Amino acid sequence: MAKLLQPPPKFLPSEWHIANKNQYHRAEAERSRSERLVAESQRLVDEIEKTTRKSQSDVNKKLEQRLEEVRFWKKELDDKLEQLVYVTEDLLTYQTRLEKALESLREPLHITQTCLEYREKRVGIDLVHDEVEQELIKEAEVIRGVMALLTRTLDETSEQIRLNRSAKYNLEKDVKDKFVALTIDDICFSLNNNSPNISYSENAVKVEPNSVSLEDWLDFSNTNVEKADKQRNNSLTLKALVDRILSQTANDLRKQCDVVDTAFKNGLKETKDVRDKLAVHLAKVMEEIASQEKNITVLEKAILDQEGPAKVAHTRLETRTCRPNVELCRDVAQYRLIKEVHEITHNIARLKETLTQVQMELKGLNRRQLALQEEIQVKENTIYIDEVLCMNMRKSIPLRDGDDHGEWAGGLRPDAVC
Repeated sequence: MAKLLQPPPKFLPSEWHIANKNQYHRAEAERSRSERLVAESQRLVDEIEKTTRKSQSDVNKKLEQRLEEVRFWKKELDDKLEQLVYVTEDLLTYQTRLEKALESLREPLHITQTCLEYREKRVGIDLVHDEVEQELIKEAEVIRGVMALLTRTLDETSEQIRLNRSAKYNLEKDVKDKFVALTIDDICFSLNNNSPNISYSENAVKVEPNSVSLEDWLDFSNTNVEKADKQRNNSLTLKALVDRILSQTANDLRKQCDVVDTAFKNGLKETKDVRDKLAVHLAKVMEEIASQEKNITVLEKAILDQEGPAKVAHTRLETRTCRPNVELCRDVAQYRLIKEVHEITHNIARLKETLTQVQMELKGLNRRQLALQEEIQVKENTIYIDEVLCMNMRKSIPLRDGDDHGEWAGGLRPDAVC
C-alpha cells in the first residue's frame, strides 16, 4: 500500500528541455503539414472550380451547338414539309382534273355509241359500212383508250399522293420530336447554378436503352429528307406527265371529233346529191308516165277509130254478097274491100300490140316510180338520222378546233396549269 502511494518520478532538467523541444518540433511538423494541406486544399478547390466552370462552359457550348444543329435540321424538315405539302396540294388538284376529265368523257362516248345505234336504223342499200361509221368506231376506240390511260394515270396520282402523305407524316413526326428536343435542350441550356429548379436526380448518369447514336440520329433525319425530296421530284415528274397526257389526249379527241364531223358533212352532202339526182329522175319518170298515159289514150282512141271503117268494110262486103247471078263478080272493088278489111284488121292488131307494149312500159315506169320514191325515202331516212339525230346531238360534244375556249369535254384543258 505504501508503494502504491509513491510520488511520481522526477525528470532531470535536461530531460525537461528535451521534452519541450520535442513538443516544439512535433507542433511545428503538425502545423507545417496542416499548412501544406490547407494550401493543397485551396489549390484543389481552385482547380476543381476551374475544371467545373470549364466543364460547365463546355457543356453549355455543346448544348448550344446541339441546339443549332437541331434547329438546322428542323428548318430543313420544315422546308421539305412545306414543299411536300405544296406539291401534294397540286397533285390533289391534278387528281380532281383527271377525275373531271374522266367523267367528261362518258357523255361523248355515250353520244358516239348512240350515233352508231341510230345509224343501224338505216335501211336498204344505205345500211353501208361507210366512212362515217368507220370514223365513229375509231372515235369510240379513241375515247375508250383515253379513258383507260386517264384511269391508269389517276391511279398513279392517287398512289403518289399516298406516298407523299406517308413522307409528310414522317416529316411531321420528326419535326414534332425535334421541337420537343429543342424545348428540352433550350431549358437545359438556360439552367445555371442559381436556377431555382435544380436538384439531384437518382440514376441520371446512365444511357437510356432506347437511345440512338448521333450517326443514327443524322441518318434518320437525312433519310426523311431524302424520301421527301424523292417523293417531291416524283410528284413534279407526274405533274408534267399529267399535263402532257391531258394535252395530247385533248388534241387526239379534238382531231378525231373533227374527222367524224367532216365525214358526216361529206356523207350528208353525198347523200343529198344522190337524193336530188333521184328526185330529178323521179320527175322525168313521172313525166314519162304522164306521156305514156296520154299515148295509151291515143292508141285506145285509134283502135276505136278503126271500128267505123272496119264495120263499113264488113258491111259493104256483106251487102255485095247479095248481088244477083253474074253480078256477083270478084271485081276490083271486091278485092279492094277485102284488102281494106285485112289492112284494118292488121292495123288494129298493130295498135293493140303497141298498146300492150305501152301498157307494159307504163307498168315498168310505175314500178320505177315506186322504187325511186322508196329510194328517196331511204335517203331521207339516212339524212334524218345523220343530220337531225346524230349531228344535232354531237353539237353538245365539246369544243373543237377554232372554238374560243380551247377545251375538250369539260376538263381536258391542255394549257391548264394549277
